[in-house]
Amino acid sequence: MSTIDDKIEAYNADVPRAGLQSIGYLAFPFRMTGEGGAQSGRLAHVREQIEQVLFTTPPERVFRPEFGAGVRRLVFEPNTAPLWELTKKRLEASLAEALQGEVDPRTLRLEVGAPPGNEEQLIIRISYELSAVRKAESHEFRVSAPAGGGA
Repeated sequence: MSTIDDKIEAYNADVPRAGLQSIGYLAFPFRMTGEGGAQSGRLAHVREQIEQVLFTTPPERVFRPEFGAGVRRLVFEPNTAPLWELTKKRLEASLAEALQGEVDPRTLRLEVGAPPGNEEQLIIRISYELSAVRKAESHEFRVSAPAGGGA
């Protein structure tokens, strides 16, 4: 199983082939290296922005209390179609704002649901095209309750 660092490395390796400039963005989660703050390539940066929206719980950010979708809290709600639709609407608005300028908003697609026979897990699939180069990307996030059932 690959780690997030392996995935970031793979994304960064794709940058020249995708025709993107090799610009460094501050990596998320934040961490330090011998050269200063760790950096991500553009493709990894967009994914990291998506993760920030998904896993930040409003009003966790002091100066942006409306930021985030708080999907970790959703695993304690009934995992049914009404929850999926509400989550999808919240995410569409939050992601469109967070990814403005990076992702073509007309290409942003979201699917929210539960895997068959595994209703204690929430699956969020996000696909989009990068505005500058028309490179399609797709990500899947699985969210489940923490071990022990705590919040």
